[in-house]
Amino acid sequence: MDWTPLILSAKLAFWTMLLIPVLASPMASLLAFGRFRGKSVLDAIITLPMVMPPTVLGFALLVVMGPRGVIGATWEDVTGDRLVFSFSAILIASLVFNLPFAVQPLRASLEKLDPRLLESAAVLGLSPLAAFFRIVLPNCLGGLAAASILVFAHSLGEFGVILMVGGSIPGQTQVASVAIFEAVEALRFNDAFLMSAALVPVCFAVLMIINKINARRT
Repeated sequence: MDWTPLILSAKLAFWTMLLIPVLASPMASLLAFGRFRGKSVLDAIITLPMVMPPTVLGFALLVVMGPRGVIGATWEDVTGDRLVFSFSAILIASLVFNLPFAVQPLRASLEKLDPRLLESAAVLGLSPLAAFFRIVLPNCLGGLAAASILVFAHSLGEFGVILMVGGSIPGQTQVASVAIFEAVEALRFNDAFLMSAALVPVCFAVLMIINKINARRT
């Protein structure tokens, strides 16, 4: 059996886990502490991938990342390569799809922060950026870690959105979930079973880690 899809899934999950805090942290902070018009609209937009059918989200991303899409055309102008049906495409799709799964728990963690700490920081003359790195971030590391690990596990099982923007190119975009689906279609049940069996303990271990992190936070 070819283990490349599992390796590719692990690679995708790793990079998603690594990059998602960069996107989720400022958005979670904005939703937790921001007071502005349209906040509920922004919240709904960020949360939308959580409730939207993955194929619908995948099609929307396919349109904007295609050769005639804004992102796809810009990418092609800069790099000379097409974005869709590449590892970069499935990574972007994974980040978009997983964003609410990181923002929501991180936002909940931030909202538990004592507002008097931020008020004291403002009185002492700390800028919002300095307050974020010196007060907010250290107090929400547990939530950030739990969100990142959850995103890692969730990325391992992505199917619809990945298939839409990446297809099934062996060694490039054929992740484990897609390979399992194709193995079942081809009646290669043994291959499907082995890949599925390899994913189950990984996901279980990730959930155990998250439970331990949450237990320490309470």
